[in-house]
Amino acid sequence: MLGNPERLCTMRCAMLVCLLLTVASQAPTVTLAQSAPESAACTRLKELGNSDFIVRDATIVPAGRAPGMKVAQEPSADLPEHCLFRATLGPRTGTNGERFGIGFELRMPSHWNGRFVFEGGGGMDGIEFPAYGSLFGRLSPVALARGFAVVRTDSGHRGTGMEDGHFALDQQARIDYAFNSLEKVTTRAKQIVAAYYGRRPDRSYFIGCSNGGRQAMSVTERFPLYFDGVIAGDPSFNISHVAARSAWSIQVLSRLAPENERGHPILSRAFSEADLKLVGDAVTKSCDGLDGLADGLINDMAACHFDPRVLQCRHTKNAQCLSKSQTDALRSVFDGPRNTQGRQLMASFPYDTGIPTIWRGFYLGHSQTEIPDAVAVTLMLPTLRYHSLTPPAPDFDPLALNVPDLWQRVATTAALNDADWTFINTFAQHGKLILYQGISDYGLSAKELAAWYDRLAADTGTPTHDWARLFLVPGMGHCSGGRSTDQFDPLQALQDWVEDGKAPEQIRATGAAFPQTSRPLCPWPKVARYTGGDPKQAGSFTCR
Repeated sequence: MLGNPERLCTMRCAMLVCLLLTVASQAPTVTLAQSAPESAACTRLKELGNSDFIVRDATIVPAGRAPGMKVAQEPSADLPEHCLFRATLGPRTGTNGERFGIGFELRMPSHWNGRFVFEGGGGMDGIEFPAYGSLFGRLSPVALARGFAVVRTDSGHRGTGMEDGHFALDQQARIDYAFNSLEKVTTRAKQIVAAYYGRRPDRSYFIGCSNGGRQAMSVTERFPLYFDGVIAGDPSFNISHVAARSAWSIQVLSRLAPENERGHPILSRAFSEADLKLVGDAVTKSCDGLDGLADGLINDMAACHFDPRVLQCRHTKNAQCLSKSQTDALRSVFDGPRNTQGRQLMASFPYDTGIPTIWRGFYLGHSQTEIPDAVAVTLMLPTLRYHSLTPPAPDFDPLALNVPDLWQRVATTAALNDADWTFINTFAQHGKLILYQGISDYGLSAKELAAWYDRLAADTGTPTHDWARLFLVPGMGHCSGGRSTDQFDPLQALQDWVEDGKAPEQIRATGAAFPQTSRPLCPWPKVARYTGGDPKQAGSFTCR
C-alpha cells in the first residue's frame, strides 16, 4: 500500500506506519482518528520523524476560527477540528551556508470525506501558508471545512516574501521549486493520510493560482497519475519568459517616463491617471457591447480589436488624447517583444477594463520617486535576476537588456521549470483539468493561455473538451479582483466532473464589483452572450 519503504522512509518510519495501519485495519469501518482519541492519534505521528524527516508539529486543532485569518478574503473562516502536521523533508546546507529543506503543512479533519487536496503556492513561494484549501480566498467554505485533507509546501526554501528569489542561487533549490517538492510532498502526505485514517484517499485533487497554477499544470505534465482532478488558475506556466517580457516592458515604458534631476525615470508618470482612464473608457466603448449587452464586462475577448492609435493626438498633447510616443508604447507593451525577424515571441495581451487600475499597478505603480513600486519591478525583476536567468544575475539591468540575448539566457530555466508541455495524454486518459484566467491579468496574458489550450487537442491526441476546459473571466485581475464577477467555485465544478461525470458547461460567478449580479463563465472558445431578460441574471445569457 505504501510502496517501497526503503525508498520512502527509514525502517523505523516504515515500521511505525505499518503499526498505525495495523491498528486501523482491526476495525475496517473505523478510521484511526475515530478508533482512538484524536489528540493521541495525531500526536503519535511525531514518531515518524528521523534525521531526514523533521517533524515539527503534530497536534489537534479544535474547531473554531483560525487565528490570523482574513475574514474578507475567506468568508467561511470557521474550521473543523483537525490534526495539524508540520514537517521538513531533506534538511540540508546549501549555497552560501543557507539552510534548505522541503517544508510542508498537512491538515486532516476529524470528519474526513475521503478526499485529498494539494494546494499550490504563489510567487517565488518560500512561505509555509496555512493548509486550509482556500485557493487564495476564492473557496467558501475552504476545502478543509468541506472535509478534505489539505497539504501545502514552501517549495523547498524559506524567504522573506513571495518576491524573494535568492534561493535560486542554489541548484537543488531550483529543482525543488520547479517540480521536485511537488512529488516529494504528494508522496509523503498521502502516506501520512493513510497512516492517520487507515486508508488512502478515494480521490486526489490539486488546486492552485499564480505559481500554484503553474504547479497545477506541472503535475498534469510531470506526475500524470498522481491526481484525479486539477485546477490551474491564472497560471504562471511560462514564468521564465513572463519575467523576461516584464523586464522588456519596463525598458519600453522607462524610455517614455519623465526623468528626475539625476536622470532617472519616474516610471509611474509615463501615463497619468487621466491618460489611462481615457484608454479604459475607449476600450469599454469599443468592445463592451460585442456580447450583446453593454454592462461593463467585455466577454468576447477574441472579437475585441482595439487600437490605441484611435486616441493619438493630431497636434499637441492634451487631456482628450495621447501623444504618439504613448500610443506607440502601449502598442508595444500589449503586443510584446519580437525577435530579430519581427516575429512575436509571446502572445499579445487583450485590451480589457482593468487598464486604468490593474495594468497601472503591474507596469507603472504609483511611486513618485525613482524607486518604482510596480509589480513588474518588485516581483518580476527579482524573479528574472535570480531565477529565470541561468546563471543568476542579481545585478541585471532591465534598461540595458537585449531581447535575443535575454531570450537565450532564460531558455535553460524555462526547460527545467516552466509547465508549457502540451503532450499530456496519460493525464488526459483519467484526469480532469479546469483552468481559469482573468482577462485583465496584465502579468499573464489570457491569450497566451488560450493559445496553449488550443494546442492541446493536436499534441495530446484527444478532444480537449472531454478532459480539460478553460474559463476566461472578464475584468478579473491576477487570481481575483478588478471590475469582474470573480467569485465562483471551481472545486465543486471539478468534483462534479471527476466524481459524477458532469462536465462544466458553465460556471456561475458573482462579484463585489457588480452587486446582485451573476454571470456564466463559459468554456473557451465559447462566449457568454446576452439573449434577453434580466441583465443581472446569469440565466439571461447563453454560452455559444
